[in-house]
Amino acid sequence: MRDFVGFARMREKHEWWFLLASICIVLLIGWGFVHDSYFERVYRPNIIYVESWPANRTDAEIIAQQKIDQAKQDAANAEFERERAKRQAEWKKIDDKLKSWGI
Repeated sequence: MRDFVGFARMREKHEWWFLLASICIVLLIGWGFVHDSYFERVYRPNIIYVESWPANRTDAEIIAQQKIDQAKQDAANAEFERERAKRQAEWKKIDDKLKSWGI
């Protein structure tokens, strides 16, 4: 503690003012980042629709509907995989560019 007090006594008055100004600038920039990082999230309700089926459906009707649903699910999965492969290729291109630069 004595060492710090000795160091502080050797400082000139203008050095303390510059220290105060530099601390204020850093705090102002930090406050700006914290203030700017807050945003209201848009409320999007998650609505799940349930299909109503008659209780007297036959097994053939159930199987036919399952085939239709499976085809929709397969199409959605294929679209997801295409998008994922596209994003992966974009990131691979960036990664290859960085490797060529030695990063």
